[in-house]
Amino acid sequence: MPGFDNDLYLRTQSEHILERIGASGGKLYLEFGGKLFDDYHASRVLPGFMPDSKIRMLEQFGDRAEAIIVINAEDIVRNKVRKDIGIGYDQEVLRLVDSFADRGIPVCGIVITHYDAQPPADAFQRKAEALGMKVYRHYPIAGYPADISLIASDEGYGRNEYVETTRPLVVVTAPGPGSGKMAVCLSQLYHEKKRGVSAGYAKFETFPIWNLPLSHPVNIAYEAATADLSDSNMIDPFHLEAYGKSCVNYNRDIEIFPVLNSILEGIFGESPYRSPTDMGVNMAGCCIVDDDAVRQAAKAEIVRRYFAVLRERREGRCGDDAVFRLELLMKRAGMIPESRKAVALVRKEMSESERPVVAAELPDGRMVIGRASPLLTASSAMILNALKVLAGIDDSVLLISPDVIKSMQRLKVEYLGNRNPRLHIDEMLVALSIAANTDPLVEKAFSKLPGLRGSDVHSSVIVSSVDEGLYKKLGMYVSCEPEYQTKCLFHWN
Repeated sequence: MPGFDNDLYLRTQSEHILERIGASGGKLYLEFGGKLFDDYHASRVLPGFMPDSKIRMLEQFGDRAEAIIVINAEDIVRNKVRKDIGIGYDQEVLRLVDSFADRGIPVCGIVITHYDAQPPADAFQRKAEALGMKVYRHYPIAGYPADISLIASDEGYGRNEYVETTRPLVVVTAPGPGSGKMAVCLSQLYHEKKRGVSAGYAKFETFPIWNLPLSHPVNIAYEAATADLSDSNMIDPFHLEAYGKSCVNYNRDIEIFPVLNSILEGIFGESPYRSPTDMGVNMAGCCIVDDDAVRQAAKAEIVRRYFAVLRERREGRCGDDAVFRLELLMKRAGMIPESRKAVALVRKEMSESERPVVAAELPDGRMVIGRASPLLTASSAMILNALKVLAGIDDSVLLISPDVIKSMQRLKVEYLGNRNPRLHIDEMLVALSIAANTDPLVEKAFSKLPGLRGSDVHSSVIVSSVDEGLYKKLGMYVSCEPEYQTKCLFHWN
């Protein structure tokens, strides 16, 4: 049984945003944080939450919604990359435009924040405009965020280019944190006020979940996911003082709230909010139907995040501080690495064999293992074995002829110049799909691929980028020990 009711979420969340639009006078600028189209973190810690739930929820607004996409000029200059999918923020903006268009939600403009005539920002603007997009510039404001009188004036927000919007709900999103989404919303409110248009501001962040306890594993998992940002969850002191109720928020929102409140007062004369929690519209916490299932999923995610920072440290992308932080978070959640069954099984196998090994806990709780061989990577072997288990096929049955595999290896090594002859997951699945055309037993195994979704996977060595991408596409949650398969200094697939 899922721990989260996705249909209830879609219905409840859209109703709550509609209420906020009405309370704002008929127009709402909604700052959208986190992943909009592919929130895999939420789907892992809230079993039943679909990765595209948030955009599906926005689809329900039909022709009442439009979007603004924000990018910081300095992120363009630094070639900042979205780590989970490996593309630059400038390319992610274009991907977001396409994704909105596919869902029938128009993007009314791209805003470049912190614009100061940076040549890479100018180049990006020319490219976006050549593709038919409207691009607007927002400028640094001297004395920001302390000089409220300057910020809320024609020399502050008034200098920014106004984005023409026509619909009741304006979604303001960005490739990542620090893009300037909130400032764009406030700048738009200033211009709307000058034009005599009633509009409001709200914030949408899935995590931390405000109506779950501070110590709830879901909220701890958010801290684990943002260890590189040094975010920490806190009881919202403004909400506690205003209403006598404990709600969870995170440090950056709490720290910026007095400034935000002062800016709203500078624009409107008064602020509609008494706390940062008041600004939020997230209803995810109201749609949890099995708290124990959610707790267990979140605890597993914390351990996965621990292995992720171990890998980053091994690759030289982070230091010891991030590792120590994750170790503390694991302790808070009452977890050790071996709490995940796949980790315990892999470490047992590692002590008995030098071959790379991958273990998976299937959604039904059954355990499957795969070992590297001259023909297959450990990941490919594990998935083949898992399909056999799901299809009820004896382990001794060969689903792919070794001769076929050897022929593919010849292609890889002799003609394509690969050093590793073993078939990766994608190569193995191609071979399996071909065999399925003529062998009913193979077809039976092949048809079980959707049953892998939600499996918890662990590898004894760092997984290749190819296999890691396939795990994501299959909906399997993978982690790995911070060890390379070889002692080479350069590693590639």
